[in-house]
Amino acid sequence: MASTVIELTESKKHIQRIGQIFTAQRTAFRKNPMPSLTERLENLKRLKRTLLVNQDRLLDAIYQDFSCRSRDETLIAEIMPSVQGINYVTKHLAGWMKPSNRHVSVLFQPASNQVHYQPKGVVGIIVPWNYPLFLAVGPLVAALAAGNRAMIKMSEFTPHTSALFRELMADTFPEDLVSVVLGEADVAANFTNRPFDHLLFTGSTSVGRLVMKAASENLTPVTLELGGKSPAIISSDVPMADAAQRLAFGKAFNVGQTCVAPDYVLCPADRLQSFVDEFRSQLSTMYPTIRDNDDYTAIINERQYQRLQGYLDDAREKGARLIEINPAGENLSDGTRKLPVTLVLDTTPEMKLMQDEIFGPILPVLTYDSLDEAIHYINERPRPLALYYFGYDKGLQKKVIEQTHSGGMCINDALMHVAQDDLPFGGVGDSGMGHYHGKEGFLTFSHHRSIFAKQRFNSGKAVYAPHGTAIHKLVYRLFIR
Repeated sequence: MASTVIELTESKKHIQRIGQIFTAQRTAFRKNPMPSLTERLENLKRLKRTLLVNQDRLLDAIYQDFSCRSRDETLIAEIMPSVQGINYVTKHLAGWMKPSNRHVSVLFQPASNQVHYQPKGVVGIIVPWNYPLFLAVGPLVAALAAGNRAMIKMSEFTPHTSALFRELMADTFPEDLVSVVLGEADVAANFTNRPFDHLLFTGSTSVGRLVMKAASENLTPVTLELGGKSPAIISSDVPMADAAQRLAFGKAFNVGQTCVAPDYVLCPADRLQSFVDEFRSQLSTMYPTIRDNDDYTAIINERQYQRLQGYLDDAREKGARLIEINPAGENLSDGTRKLPVTLVLDTTPEMKLMQDEIFGPILPVLTYDSLDEAIHYINERPRPLALYYFGYDKGLQKKVIEQTHSGGMCINDALMHVAQDDLPFGGVGDSGMGHYHGKEGFLTFSHHRSIFAKQRFNSGKAVYAPHGTAIHKLVYRLFIR
């Protein structure tokens, strides 16, 4: 009973703090609604310095939250892209901030049309647990570059990382510029109910719907980075070693706890055994052991581990063939939360792993007889966040690009489109809406203000009342034809 009271008290404190910070940030924004380029660059520079100075602490915190998270993976997937993203934005920000000139019809000359990019105000960012640093820093960089203030709700499932990030941001920025909020589901619900000027959420589709519903009460625009079942198509002639190696990397990286991880494979029926053999070989080379191998990440918590075990049990009971890739034959059932990558063959639509986003090291492999059949299978389902195609024939690549929809796509690789600073990242349909990264991030967090400026000479008088034959001649002869 005492612990429950303490938890309720802590939640109440977090919720009160959200209101106080929001008011402070909105007040500060009104005092400085258009930060200069110098101010924005200085904020980005401070953020980068904090990440570089504290990278070892961040590596340790993320490792603790997962109980085992490859430090090299964290460097590659969280710290490096965060720093590189700052570098890219810093290099291009001056150009992005300039007003863009637009065409003016002769009817309105002499005049000018411009689009000015104004900060929106106070931005809310909701961060998931799978990449707690990168998915906090990436949106924050875009928000600061666009001149906004930001409130960040970290995940309760990464307590060490969340607490450290809150500490670091408090040491780096004043609270009325950047602030980090902690707390569980009730705090998150209160957070989404605030009248932010923009709200970015990264997480599941089901929670994304709730976030959008809450934001709609305040007419808050949202960017939803969700997930879904991202397919990978293996062509009939791609060298199997190429496809299997890159898919093994994409699935085993962070043990599949990645929103764009390959969720299932579509393989030509006559190449199935070749794929299984090559995938097993490639993965065994990358991870010859699992149990005490710090390169092999653990499942984040027991709840997620049991969810994934449930998928395997359900598939097995319904007749699937499971191929567990455990090269050293280690016993992993004693609480390590290390789950071997498992291929699942002979799947059926009724299996849970064919209905839900897997978000773990389980990879169903389906077969097809023609590329049209594979494309049809994908198009019959909700639009995924990512799509992967392995094949070097340019004509077939073009066919897959033009006849499918997904948030993003990799050809002959996995995951790597997310790492491109100059490509927008985002979903479509059930996998999300809106984009960020690079220039698209700046644009997402900016209000595109249209400005029409008239010169002293007023040609517009020609359309003022009282109307006569002159206006008819002008309109019909010049503009309605």
